[in-house]
Amino acid sequence: MKNTNEMEIRFDSRSANEGFARVAVASFMTQLNPTVEEVADVKTAVSEAVTNAIIHGYGDENHKVCIRCRIEENVFQVEVCDSGKGIENIEEAMRPMYTTKPEQDRSGMGFAFMEAFMDSVEVESEPGKGTRVKMKKTVGKGREIWTTQSL
Repeated sequence: MKNTNEMEIRFDSRSANEGFARVAVASFMTQLNPTVEEVADVKTAVSEAVTNAIIHGYGDENHKVCIRCRIEENVFQVEVCDSGKGIENIEEAMRPMYTTKPEQDRSGMGFAFMEAFMDSVEVESEPGKGTRVKMKKTVGKGREIWTTQSL
């Protein structure tokens, strides 16, 4: 049987809860004994996904954002879901510098940051029904090699 663990949280789509989401995910991840850099990578990716759900998914309306985390062996998986307005063109939305909110000084780099900090990013979305961002990161990748070579 594989070593697994899961958690799920739901919270209001308020910008103030973005920090809560980062800390909750980082706390759950600590059981993998990640490096400070690995934790920072995941926190950044989660922050971008949650911010997208709040700003682009719901706008000024207050609804729920859901985060699901799963640990399987040394792979950390996180999903950020909303039931907001969805994304018409996922490929376009994932292009660096693309934003639907230029008047709010949005940089359009959210998905690019997620892809830079995580091993994989998948986006599922349907206009009018919401968006699900699935991300994975292998924790401890390369540590075994370093330890073996340092002896």
